[in-house]
Amino acid sequence: MEILIGMLVLAGVMAFIMECVDASLGMGYGTVLSPVLIIMGFSPLLVVPSILLSQAAGGFTASLFHHKFKNVEFCRRSKDSLIVYIITLSGVAATVIAALIAVSIPKVYLNTYIGLLVAIMGIILASSITFRFTWKRMVGVGVISSFNKGMSGGGFGPVVTGGQMIAGQNHKNAIGCTTAAEAPICIAGFLIYLLFNGIANWWLPLVLFAGAALAAPIGAFTTSKMESGRFKRILGLLIMVLGIWTLWKTYM
Repeated sequence: MEILIGMLVLAGVMAFIMECVDASLGMGYGTVLSPVLIIMGFSPLLVVPSILLSQAAGGFTASLFHHKFKNVEFCRRSKDSLIVYIITLSGVAATVIAALIAVSIPKVYLNTYIGLLVAIMGIILASSITFRFTWKRMVGVGVISSFNKGMSGGGFGPVVTGGQMIAGQNHKNAIGCTTAAEAPICIAGFLIYLLFNGIANWWLPLVLFAGAALAAPIGAFTTSKMESGRFKRILGLLIMVLGIWTLWKTYM
């Protein structure tokens, strides 16, 4: 029992730290936390819905503070709001489909796909290549990233944040939009897991929920203080490292 309590406390602390990173950079929470929790001994079918629920809390809270700190403008017809709508609507369906097949697909194929996709996006972003912004590209970004999220609990932020920046979106706006869109998509995925698989133990999702919600305002404030400058290239290198790390964990 003491070991379990210690593991839960550690999980809560890691959720707090990774949500600080995720809310400030638009990525990292599920991509890092999911494999770490599995390595600690938690079941993947408990880890993924726990991450989905807790990141929904962190994403909702962080999006409010991103708007407050003027990282984004979530007015009715603003560009930021439209991007969130597009990513959310296209992403919910992809998340539901991914969650339904998550229990049957070989994980090695999934992790290879996510690792390669994220690494390639990091290379493009770090090389400063940009494309003309189109709404069709935003739909594609929403579908691919949400499919990743529903399948593994991670892989959403690097694709959505990187995809927006490659398409010409400002880094602060891209991070704020990613955070806001992630909340409803995570809720959809969590409900599918809850309905079709159930939650074996509620302690892990509740601990992660608390850690993520408390950290979200800190991450949004950090974003507001970031200067653009070399940020895009640094973020691209970070995304590339996350992709390579995913591949390394898969095969090593």
